[in-house]
Amino acid sequence: MLDTATTMPTTAFPGHLKVAFTTNSLLSVDADFGTARQFVFYEVSAEATAFVDCVQFKDRPRGGGEGGGGGEKKGGGRCCGGAPAPAVGSSIDARIEALRGTGLLFTLAMSDPQSVRVADLGVFPVKLAGARSILEAVDRLQEMLRGTPPLWLQRAMRGSAALDAVA
Repeated sequence: MLDTATTMPTTAFPGHLKVAFTTNSLLSVDADFGTARQFVFYEVSAEATAFVDCVQFKDRPRGGGEGGGGGEKKGGGRCCGGAPAPAVGSSIDARIEALRGTGLLFTLAMSDPQSVRVADLGVFPVKLAGARSILEAVDRLQEMLRGTPPLWLQRAMRGSAALDAVA
């Protein structure tokens, strides 16, 4: 369970990772990439975690969200606080752009072309077999960070560090 006493500032520091979760409920990873109503972002380290942001999408892609084009309407999103999200274009494009600067993405499903586009940003997609509480996913991630992280997590951490150095 997350301990509010160990939340951390949103400034970058060694060992942290920005993580995104696809969600309709704001509490669980319970949506796939192309149809999620929002993405929730956390900064996670082995010992601390902090909520960073929530991006809500005003429309969903048409045609099942396959490939890179997604919906026909102009997409974009809005942060949960109401400020404009940093993305424009189709919903799929906006979803991918919203992940910029993120190291990991937890989702229920996404197409192969979407996975490739996300990976091209340096984001490692993690597809869960079933819905899971965001807090459970964060706790599990912290357990892995405390030990010897698996290779995929080490790669995500290296990618996130490289992005931090560029920013």
